[in-house]
Amino acid sequence: MDDITWEEPFCGEGASCFRLGTDPTGNAYIAIAGQEEHRLTDSRDALRALILDIKAGKADHLL
Repeated sequence: MDDITWEEPFCGEGASCFRLGTDPTGNAYIAIAGQEEHRLTDSRDALRALILDIKAGKADHLL
């Protein structure tokens, strides 16, 4: 049903693991690993900014 290509999970120091995905039309998605059916959808640029901030440690207080 979904044509989303998911990347490998990104896991913070805690137990939270996230996955990013894209579909053939260029939409971007983020989900908790294992719960991809409950994903958030936004523009690719918005989700790229979010994941870069997470990887930079700017959201460690949320993990």
